[in-house]
Amino acid sequence: MVSGELDLRVAAELWLFLPPRRRGAVLRLPYDGTSSLGHVVESAGIPLPEVGSLLAGGRPVTPSYRPGPADVIHVLGVPRPQRIPAPRFVLDVHLGTLARRLRLVGVDVAYRNDLGDDALIAQANAESRVLLTKDRGLLRRRVLWLGAYVRGARPDDQFHDTLDRFAPPLAPWTRCTACNGLLSPVAKADVEHVLPPGTRRSYDAFARCLDCGHVYWQGAHGNRLKAIVEGASRAV
Repeated sequence: MVSGELDLRVAAELWLFLPPRRRGAVLRLPYDGTSSLGHVVESAGIPLPEVGSLLAGGRPVTPSYRPGPADVIHVLGVPRPQRIPAPRFVLDVHLGTLARRLRLVGVDVAYRNDLGDDALIAQANAESRVLLTKDRGLLRRRVLWLGAYVRGARPDDQFHDTLDRFAPPLAPWTRCTACNGLLSPVAKADVEHVLPPGTRRSYDAFARCLDCGHVYWQGAHGNRLKAIVEGASRAV
């Protein structure tokens, strides 16, 4: 290590947070000799919630560690599946489709499309939910108790990334995809008055959300949803 510089061996799964020109086995950064390792890592663009462990000279260190001139630093990604206190999540405003898919397979997901950053963090902290986001800046907020960056631009990729990272227990067809409430079987006679005529003629099995009252049945889109559920069950 050259005086005034720090060499970081960054795990490949974290390269997406680095500028393309800096992606590689070794990241060489200016170092003032006093900043914490966590500050150095985040200044490079890697949010600390995406770091599984930091090693200095082969031994684990915390983000508050101040590297010495002889230290060889390794920055490792979060191991998968990641252990979390409970499989409960809150998603940022850009992840509405992911929220619906996770609810479809029974994962407890809070989501609203009108919450700002401060409100998202407050809800995550108050309800002990992991904040899933595409916003790296949110993950750098020290007040956030636990967050994770969702990889992938397409909902399919985001869905599989979340299942792979957290391996939450699945309970398909038990949650309302609109509000996250629990579903309960309901007699056709009790909901017949809200059903379209074609649905009344064609279907007999129904469920209703205990929170918002939305009624569900196995409609024409059922095969597509079944494929999503079956894919999720194979992935976890």
